Amino acid sequence: MDTHTIVSTSSIILSKPPVLPIRSSSQACHPYLSSFASSSKTLSLFFSPSRLASASRFSPVLRKKLSVTCGAGIQEIDQTQFPELVLKSDRPVLVEFVANWCGPCRLISPAIEWVAQEYKDRLTVVKIDHDANPKLIEDYKVYGLPALILFKNGKEVPESRREGAITKVKLKEYLDPLLESTSVV
Repeated sequence: MDTHTIVSTSSIILSKPPVLPIRSSSQACHPYLSSFASSSKTLSLFFSPSRLASASRFSPVLRKKLSVTCGAGIQEIDQTQFPELVLKSDRPVLVEFVANWCGPCRLISPAIEWVAQEYKDRLTVVKIDHDANPKLIEDYKVYGLPALILFKNGKEVPESRREGAITKVKLKEYLDPLLESTSVV
């Protein structure tokens, strides 16, 4: 590894940060990560989203690994379909804003699939790719991912915004009162 070291009186400064490989490993592949790595973790978790996104353009295997897929009962939509499928829906619609590079989005994907199956008679679930739909992100002020917003009668349900990872139990506790309420913004 080609790095230049500058020694000061207080610390050692690396002028060029080390570049870490993207791979899964049961051993730490770099001394800086040895205290963080475990036998079941993927070291790619230590990369920034931009590095992962650019790397996924070149590797079909990595692209598939990083994608957030839609399970049964969930439809991925874009900003052109949003008015028709969400705002004009006669059923409540749970909108999940996700991104391929978002670890928590992949983490809650099974819970969202469970919601789509469990509430299929009462609720429609859709996913929206954050990076491909900037207008929706701006219009609905989505600042964190994954983001959940429930819509009823074409309007956002008050207090329905939820950002970050969530368990099935918390998801059920979040949805049940919202589906019972009748008020909208």
